[in-house]
Amino acid sequence: MNFVVIVIAIWFAAMAIWWLVSKFARSADIDKIKSRLAGSNKGKKEKSPVAAKGLIRTEQSAGRIIDAVLKKYRLQGRVKELLEQAGLKWHPTRFIHACLGAFLAGFGIAWITLPGELHQAAWVIGGIAGIAPILFAIRKRKARLHKFEEIFPDSLEFVARSMRAGHAFSVSLEMIHREFPEPVAGEFRRTFEEHNLGLPLEIALQKLGKRIPSLDVHFFVSAVLLQKRTGGNLAEILDKLAYVIRERFKLRGRIRAVSAHGKMTATALSLIPAAVAVLMFFANPDYVRFFFTDDVGQIMMASAVGLQLIGYGIMKKIVKIEV
Repeated sequence: MNFVVIVIAIWFAAMAIWWLVSKFARSADIDKIKSRLAGSNKGKKEKSPVAAKGLIRTEQSAGRIIDAVLKKYRLQGRVKELLEQAGLKWHPTRFIHACLGAFLAGFGIAWITLPGELHQAAWVIGGIAGIAPILFAIRKRKARLHKFEEIFPDSLEFVARSMRAGHAFSVSLEMIHREFPEPVAGEFRRTFEEHNLGLPLEIALQKLGKRIPSLDVHFFVSAVLLQKRTGGNLAEILDKLAYVIRERFKLRGRIRAVSAHGKMTATALSLIPAAVAVLMFFANPDYVRFFFTDDVGQIMMASAVGLQLIGYGIMKKIVKIEV
């Protein structure tokens, strides 16, 4: 137990030292940039153009080891994409630090509070706590995409009306930023800025489709790119596309209402074994200790948990209907 407490204390101390050092370094960099923009070098000799390149260097991540592991297994792009789609302005390395911190906190609390014969359960509790930030990001991503899809048809109709009023397509995208809430406003504003800074419209729209992995957005990008190549009335195309997307959204809501009973059943059937295990822990602790202290019991518990997760996944797959 003392070893676990020492490890957790060292980790939190290292994080505190890193935060103080990084904050001091950022403050020093900001002061240098302000002095350069003001034309003051504070008595120092004027730096050469080679040294001035430090102004455009990208910020290095704090955790070099974690960053190297993410790059080695090609996970940095996936983690960054998940955080970007969830609307969380976190660095991938800091996100992994949060997962590790949650794991150590959950493991340490479980190790201290549980009796000695149940210390093996601390690994399970720590693992659940470690994936909590990931589940939070996935939930935020799902909610953000749902909100985007809900507002997206209205934004397409707005673009169509704006083009009929005489505005260019790119200008209409920029106007969405002032007329619609997030996340539609921020995504189209970013697309407009990328195009305004020299990126071709095709690539800017493709990046929008990558940031928002929705079939409706892919329809929009394909329709705009096809109209750019073949010609046609883009305003009319967007109106019809908005109508189709809105009808798909309504149909998806009806299917979600019909399949709600199946989802509730799947959740209830999956939670019943966990609830029975908690009740047995208080009613007959000796019976439950067998699954933590005995090797055969641990194998049985791991198999039961794995089969339960597989069954939950199958039930979710049955009630999930794509539109």
